[in-house]
Amino acid sequence: MADLILLSEHDGIATLTLNRPDKLNAFGDDMREQLVAAIERVERSRTIRVLVITGAGRAFCAGGDVHFMAELKRRGAGYEGLKPLVDAGATAVQKISALPFPTLAAVNGPAAAGGLNLALGCDLRIASDRASFGQTFVRIGLHPDWGGTYHLPRLVGLASALEQCWLGDMIDAAEALRTGLVNRVVPDERFRDEVEALAARLAAAPPTSVRLAKRALTASFHRTLAQCLEAEDEAQGACWDSSDSTEGIEAFAGKRRPAFGVPDAAPAVPASRTAFE
Repeated sequence: MADLILLSEHDGIATLTLNRPDKLNAFGDDMREQLVAAIERVERSRTIRVLVITGAGRAFCAGGDVHFMAELKRRGAGYEGLKPLVDAGATAVQKISALPFPTLAAVNGPAAAGGLNLALGCDLRIASDRASFGQTFVRIGLHPDWGGTYHLPRLVGLASALEQCWLGDMIDAAEALRTGLVNRVVPDERFRDEVEALAARLAAAPPTSVRLAKRALTASFHRTLAQCLEAEDEAQGACWDSSDSTEGIEAFAGKRRPAFGVPDAAPAVPASRTAFE
């Protein structure tokens, strides 16, 4: 079976590439299983600080392979025929969300349906000005999956999310930026360089601070202000006790560039505390 998912690492940056360019990187064959396996390799790494997900060729990902779905229908398959594919995607998105370090979707072209929701599962999204985006499930009578109903309204608001899911239109990169679907849009001719520069900045940042900020901000949606303040206090204490802050403060005072190391062995808060649960 072909390598439908490519994974490489350089200078703390892992790049996961969806590699079915002749099909616009639509998920087919065992591509979902390869995706989950690649993310599990990233999970086990002790050197990765940033994960970048992108697509080979001119697309990011066109979602599921509709021709495979048509074959399921022709065979009279029930939902049990499709469910393993939905489940594999759900597993991938959950694993990406649980990674403690920054994840970046580099959307180089069309991102539709499950492909879009894979991008939404990342912390940040940088798009080429040739990219386009669509919750296109409705076009074939299906429902958003792969975490789309969770991430989309949190990014663009309920009304915009409903409009996107109900109409299934593809929107361009400028509109995606306006609605908050992506963080930034860059000219296609500079896309690769801009992605590499952003990933390098994230990889060079102090890992204890970065990881605890991700943890606290993600949890803030179900916390009160008092709970957020408690979490901030605990995270600040962990950062102060880390080698990150020692290096950062000394570098600032010495007017030099800091060189942050790997995350401390115990950046976590004492087990008796519950603000991060």
